[in-house]
Amino acid sequence: MDFEFTEDQVMLRGLMREFLSEQCPVSHVRAMMDDPRGYDRDLYRRLVQLGVLPFPEEYGGGALGMIEQAIVLEEMGRIPYPGPYFSTVILAGSAIMASGDSRAQARYLPDICNGDLTMTLAFLEDGISWGPDGISLSMAREGENYRLDGVKRFVPFGQSVDVILVVARLGGERGAEGISLVAVPTDAPGLVIEPEVMMDLTSKTATLRFDGVHVPAENVVGSVGGGWPAVEIALRQAAVGASAEMLGAARKSLEMSVDYAKVRKQFGQYIGQFQAIKHKLAEMLELVENAHAAVYYAAWALDAGAPDAVLAASVAKSTVNVAARRVCGEAIQVHGGIGFTWEYDLHLYFKRAKHLEPLYGDTEYHRERVLQEALAGRVAGSV
Repeated sequence: MDFEFTEDQVMLRGLMREFLSEQCPVSHVRAMMDDPRGYDRDLYRRLVQLGVLPFPEEYGGGALGMIEQAIVLEEMGRIPYPGPYFSTVILAGSAIMASGDSRAQARYLPDICNGDLTMTLAFLEDGISWGPDGISLSMAREGENYRLDGVKRFVPFGQSVDVILVVARLGGERGAEGISLVAVPTDAPGLVIEPEVMMDLTSKTATLRFDGVHVPAENVVGSVGGGWPAVEIALRQAAVGASAEMLGAARKSLEMSVDYAKVRKQFGQYIGQFQAIKHKLAEMLELVENAHAAVYYAAWALDAGAPDAVLAASVAKSTVNVAARRVCGEAIQVHGGIGFTWEYDLHLYFKRAKHLEPLYGDTEYHRERVLQEALAGRVAGSV
């Protein structure tokens, strides 16, 4: 693989950085922390209309790959951007594409691409499991409709998107069998949405309670009972996408720390001249560069359909989980007392990294996946 970004990818990174720095300054991020919806709909619409979406051009997307999405998400992590881009594009949109359901793609993707539709994926339940066995929300046929009963936890922007793509289980099936994807409007009767207050106030989440929610059969995305492969692909892309966003937060924290070490004086000299600070910054840089390599190799592997794509995704998430937490935490230490204050921006990046760390698989989960892939021989260069 070529480790250098192409000219188009460099331009994409520049476009995203310029747009977000001008249209989404930290003052806007802080304002959205107190907003019940958590994002500005007009800003979101202008963002997706930049042509940065991965969906086919026939639906209005830019047909970009996972490498390009990683670039976009890394720039969002540098802000950190408050809005349902990740939930709409990386979660719900990826699942719709992976389902192979052309009817659903034609129904939802054009509106996603023009910014008129926001979505999310409702997956987690009380067991907090990322495998199919963790799905117990029931789905039962009643005439021309399906009835949904159960609870979903930690749904990204579940309180403010237009449509929820719900992962449900049909009848008494077990494991991956019976898993279905059902699109549910957020104003559906019987659906109760309870906003949650999480560590990262820029990333809104909600608990969703389904009490006899009826949706027409045409709202099923993909085949009834055959939705797990699409969900698995979406979660894999989400793991890499979240890693890219955490990388952006870590890189920004490192840059802020280096800048601060150059201007803060203690005992008559800049703190960047102290060996302890030099070593800390060097270790932070090493972690960021290793995370960068892991993220973009995983993105390339997903685009290329490489045999080790699953392994690469888990290596990226487990690596960045540790790296981002340490880098963002050490950045606060470099800044001393001011690093802990609400007025200073470092806590925004630390909280974004901590928020994403357990999502789409925590470190233990992905290290177990790495072991399974290695034992199965699905590693780079294996015969």
